[in-house]
Amino acid sequence: MSIIDILTTGGTIDKIYFDQKSAYEVGDPIIGPLLTSMNVGFDFTVEQLMRVDSLDMTDADRFILYERTKRSSSQQVLITHGTDGMIKTAQRLSKIKGKTIVLTGSLQPAAFAHNDAVFNIGAAVSAVQTLAFGVYLAMNGQIFTPDTVVKNLDKNRFEQKPADASGQLAPSQIPPDRFTK
Repeated sequence: MSIIDILTTGGTIDKIYFDQKSAYEVGDPIIGPLLTSMNVGFDFTVEQLMRVDSLDMTDADRFILYERTKRSSSQQVLITHGTDGMIKTAQRLSKIKGKTIVLTGSLQPAAFAHNDAVFNIGAAVSAVQTLAFGVYLAMNGQIFTPDTVVKNLDKNRFEQKPADASGQLAPSQIPPDRFTK
């Protein structure tokens, strides 16, 4: 059994709010303690690479993430990331071959009672273990590739890209040949 290499970058999933005026900071990664408390049946490592809101993520930050992901000894890499810059980062990571890389995050902080963090992490863990090499995003109960997804700000969710000028929709499903098992 291989080890899942988990890299954290910050984002809403790890935000901690201090007052009613929405002052916050990115706290410690939630994913390690969460997986441990769930008594998961796989090995994993967690490395916090940075604590940034994805709106503040720079090309230099993406380069650090790219290089660390590329040199991972694991073929399965899960990345927690802020949702505003997740697609851009996934597109950058798409140049890495020979790994299954899944990015996930949340639209509400994991510290909140009602959040999507645990759900999205569960989807990402399943995806990183079952999909073929490539880069994917696990959000809102769906798995996307970087070229088939948009963040719909009005609906506050990730979804399939709308039709292009020709009326052609981006593929919404991962083809069966992308599954490893």
